[in-house]
Amino acid sequence: MNSRHALRSLISGVLLTSAVSAFAEGTFDIPAGAHFNRQKLEKIGEFFRNEVATGKIPGAILLIQQHGKPVYHEFFGVRDVATKAPMTDDTIFRLFSMTKPITSVAAMMLLDEHKLKLDDPVAIYIPSFATAKVGVEKKAENGEKALELVPLKRRLTLQDLMTQTAGITYGFYGDNMVRKAYADARIYDGNFTNAEFAERIARLPLAEQPGTLWDYGHATDILGRVIEVASGGKSLLQVEKEKLLDPLGMTSTSFYVTDPAKQQLIAKPTAKDSDFRVGFESSPDEPMKWESGGGGMVTTMADFARFSQMLLNGGELDGKRYLSPRAFELMSSDHIGPGSGVERDYFYFPGDGFGFGLGFGVRTDPGNAKPPPPGSLGELKWDGASGCYFVIDRKQDMFFVLLEQTPSERQRIQKAVKQLIYEAMEN
Repeated sequence: MNSRHALRSLISGVLLTSAVSAFAEGTFDIPAGAHFNRQKLEKIGEFFRNEVATGKIPGAILLIQQHGKPVYHEFFGVRDVATKAPMTDDTIFRLFSMTKPITSVAAMMLLDEHKLKLDDPVAIYIPSFATAKVGVEKKAENGEKALELVPLKRRLTLQDLMTQTAGITYGFYGDNMVRKAYADARIYDGNFTNAEFAERIARLPLAEQPGTLWDYGHATDILGRVIEVASGGKSLLQVEKEKLLDPLGMTSTSFYVTDPAKQQLIAKPTAKDSDFRVGFESSPDEPMKWESGGGGMVTTMADFARFSQMLLNGGELDGKRYLSPRAFELMSSDHIGPGSGVERDYFYFPGDGFGFGLGFGVRTDPGNAKPPPPGSLGELKWDGASGCYFVIDRKQDMFFVLLEQTPSERQRIQKAVKQLIYEAMEN
């Protein structure tokens, strides 16, 4: 218990901008100025304790922070059902696609330094993309489908990568011929670098013309390689540590966990929930050369809360500015709405009421549901295959971060937790 109190004191003194008393287990404090109802917040604990007790998840951590102070900061269950080790703020979680906002912030920092421009062609940094083609399904006279490769109508740009409109897809869901080509290309074989992975992707057809459809895929992995090239050949992790992670104090955020002592801190899903459904198997304690800017990072609550507070502050934390006001505005504005020419299909993961900025979803309207889902216009959000999820609500000066490892239960849990959080908020 003493170590738990120490960790909570650490997140109060180091993570946050003002000191807050340590939390006792199973309790939470609502600081002055926060607009939450204590009794309603207690329903969140009831929800998670039931999830753990019924074996749906091993455990989770939830942090709600408003006006720079923690409103709710609770630990549930264990990080590993085999060892029964408890959840702590230094428990390490795999982020999967919640890596994308970190990579995107790093790219925007290079834009601030005039090392990148959103309208730069990708081929400036990765020449193989100069010959990219779009795969178009055609039906032959005998009724069989064939993939015809057609030229791009315009150049593939960095903005296409950041808005997921590059036509660079994933091959582990959907059934069109380009997705099947990705699945058949064995792009994850061996121990490859970001440069080698980019070449593998460049040899595959785009799923559609750039800027025409929001199509979730490896675009942010390619952006990671662009960052390396624009930074003189440094690795993606080197760039991110130098510019973002180390200055923010995100000392446990990386692509792999190489320290044997820290490997014991890795949160694990239940045995029946160990398939993350991302097309390949990997382990954070088995380092590869690949540093996946689209899905490869690990983090802790102590780390990701600082990243979230920086975004809530519009790109600044503890007196240091990471993103210029203009860069933050670009990131947090919808780039695929009406007039953009970008279509949406069944696989539009931001969901009803959300557009997409440069690296995460942006809420643009209440949506079609009656009543509409909770949240504020302008909300920023993203999540990953492991169930990790964060929301930045600048209207309420509030963010929350949920860290868990449950690919099968994540969507249900995320929806329920967000509803409980906003029901506990007092206007």
